[in-house]
Order: sequence, then structure tokens, then C-alpha cells
Amino acid sequence: MRRGEILTRVLLVEDNEMNSDMLSRRMERKGFQVFIAKDGLEGVSMAGEVNPDIILMDMSLPGIDGWEATRRIKAAPETTSIPVVALTAHAMASDREKALEAGCDDFDTKPVDLGRLLEIMEKLLSAS
Repeated sequence: MRRGEILTRVLLVEDNEMNSDMLSRRMERKGFQVFIAKDGLEGVSMAGEVNPDIILMDMSLPGIDGWEATRRIKAAPETTSIPVVALTAHAMASDREKALEAGCDDFDTKPVDLGRLLEIMEKLLSAS
């Protein structure tokens, strides 16, 4: 996806290599520039380094989980405005509420439905 002539930069925070490989390749084919972090700490660090347009955050991560990583990203002035989409296999209403309370801007379930995820991303990107 292009915003003007600039590729939309996506930070994918995902510890499962098969999931990150599959999703990043699918998103790159759609025109996104994808950066991958393999755990929560790396995700927090990369959010400040690569300044993505949007972050896709797995919630079940080693080290610090996606909820804590999102709290840290939203607490830092330089990354607070970056939209974060929670990605989780847990689809209960309480999981959505927990993600939103941690600072996520939206929520999607795994396995990822690319069309649905792209709609969420477009909504958040057009609002920022």
C-alpha cells in the first residue's frame, strides 16, 4: 500500500517464524514495507528505530508479552501515535478488552484473514 509515493511501513512483532514469514511475504506482495521483530523487547526497540506507520503486535511473545510491549510503545512520546493492531489466537471479548486497555488501537484474531486485517489497517492509517 502506498501513501503518496511512499510505501507504508509495517512493523510485525511475531515470534513464530512460520507466521511472520507467511504474513510478511503476503503483505510485501500488497506493497507494504515490512520490518520483523521476534519478541516484545525487539518490537519496542524497533518501533523507535524504524518509525513504522503501523504495528502488528502478537500478544503471546517471549520476554515481555505484546500487552507490555504495547504499553511501552504507547508510553514513549516518539512512538505513542503509531497505531497498534493486536494479533492473537484468543478471540474472547475479554482478550479484546485487555488489548485495548494496553493501548492497542484495534484487534484481530489468528489465523489472520488478510482481507480483514487490511481493512483494519486501512481504517487506522486513514485516521492517522
